[in-house]
Amino acid sequence: MATPPKKEKPFVSGSGIPVKAVSTEADAPRERVGFPGEAPWTRGVQPTMYRGRFWTMRQYAGFGTASATNERFKYLLANGQTGLSVAFDLPTQMGFDSDSPRVLGEVGRVGVPISTLDDMRTLLDGLPLDKVSTSMTINSTAATLLVLYQAVAMERGIDPKKLRGTVQNDILKEYAARGTYVFPPKPSMRIVTDLFAYAKDAMPEWNTISISGYHIREAGSTADQEIAFTLANGLAYVKAAVDAGLAVDDFAPQLSFFFNVHNDFLEEIAKFRAARRLWGTLLGERFGTKNPKSVALKFHAQTAGATLTAQQPKNNIVRVALQCLAAVLGGAQSIHTNSMDEALALPSEGAVRVALRTQQILAEETGVANTVDPFGGSYAIEAMTDELEKRALAYIKKIDELGGAVAAIEQGFVQREIESAAYDWQRSIEKGDRGVVGVNRFVAENELVMPTMKLDPSLEKDQVARVKAFKAKRDAAKAEAARVAIVSAAKEGRNLLPTFLTAVQAHVTLGEISDALRGVFGEYRPG
Repeated sequence: MATPPKKEKPFVSGSGIPVKAVSTEADAPRERVGFPGEAPWTRGVQPTMYRGRFWTMRQYAGFGTASATNERFKYLLANGQTGLSVAFDLPTQMGFDSDSPRVLGEVGRVGVPISTLDDMRTLLDGLPLDKVSTSMTINSTAATLLVLYQAVAMERGIDPKKLRGTVQNDILKEYAARGTYVFPPKPSMRIVTDLFAYAKDAMPEWNTISISGYHIREAGSTADQEIAFTLANGLAYVKAAVDAGLAVDDFAPQLSFFFNVHNDFLEEIAKFRAARRLWGTLLGERFGTKNPKSVALKFHAQTAGATLTAQQPKNNIVRVALQCLAAVLGGAQSIHTNSMDEALALPSEGAVRVALRTQQILAEETGVANTVDPFGGSYAIEAMTDELEKRALAYIKKIDELGGAVAAIEQGFVQREIESAAYDWQRSIEKGDRGVVGVNRFVAENELVMPTMKLDPSLEKDQVARVKAFKAKRDAAKAEAARVAIVSAAKEGRNLLPTFLTAVQAHVTLGEISDALRGVFGEYRPG
């Protein structure tokens, strides 16, 4: 009896999109490709891209104490980093001071602890704030961290209007994918738009939000879901700001995005192109923007932490290099490259340097920055771009039907879609359908253990003591008056950020500002 022919395994992208062996012009109509720096923005937001200047090389860092993190920043700048990126510890992200009994054991573990104005002074000591841009990955307490940064700059005589950087300030993805929320969605959205309004005049060069698909992808979403849920959140922020009385063209040019760079090389390049085109279309259609800069999607990219393996960790250098190349070919404005040892511990100094050198080699040695959008016109890339845009738009329409991003999150729709995609991805690895080198392919019997960075436990004790000493030596009456002013502004609906600035200058701490707001807004507890 003849053996039946073996069924060929279907070729699909990481998101399950069928991939043809050969794409032709019929698969990729050219009507919506355009030119770099022009609508529909498929090919990039700047006409010259990296021929004008390279992307900002911004390595994410933060651990232990403000002093230790300051040393790491100086090390990175000395090694050629061109922008700062601050990782905050969980207590800071959740609105607790380092001396709170609730955060024992978490201080300085996954980022830098910033509770006081002194902490921020130490973090930024000797750094050229008027020459380097700073990204702060912070959400629930973003407004407090921003005014702490502003206060330190003002003490140095630097005009806040000249400060450049980004504060993540993206609370919606916290409810959907990450979990570092403090307040319920409605007052949290108010704080977001208060920050927009405040920075428009006080810090006009500052990007007031980094709408993040990164954490959505890390939680397990597919590429089309990452585009859709990120842009849906962006539209919700714009609507909230317009509803609060802001003119869209006054704040939209300072919106920025933050995307993941996963393993499927061609799909990731197409993802960035599709996101740019879709954002430009949706924002223009829905809000009647007049300034072209309002609809030009600028984004930071970070290589995918979820793809790093503890097994054979040096393989992560290759993964990160290819992911970084996809970000460059996709037109990122700034990039962070993960370190090879991040699946094991906080990144060591040597591993961070290799990660930074990865970007520098791409920029200086490969020639990929010489041509603007070198994959533009590729049949395979254009077809993938069109398909990702189509799938993402279908998700956005479903979210619209549910009442928008906030309602879709409150109803659990976004969370369920991410969880389902994450389950499917993990099952495909466990079944062996998806190969991961070192995990279910080419496994090494006797792996060498890589030395990892270890935090000194005394750092937490020292930080707690510093916060207590800071509170003990301040003018208590002045601090209390500033705290009361925050409560009044919260109750009366006034912009909160001027009261935050006064408070931090009066030595009110981050945790005390958050507690004042908790007393008015309450805390969010998922149902």
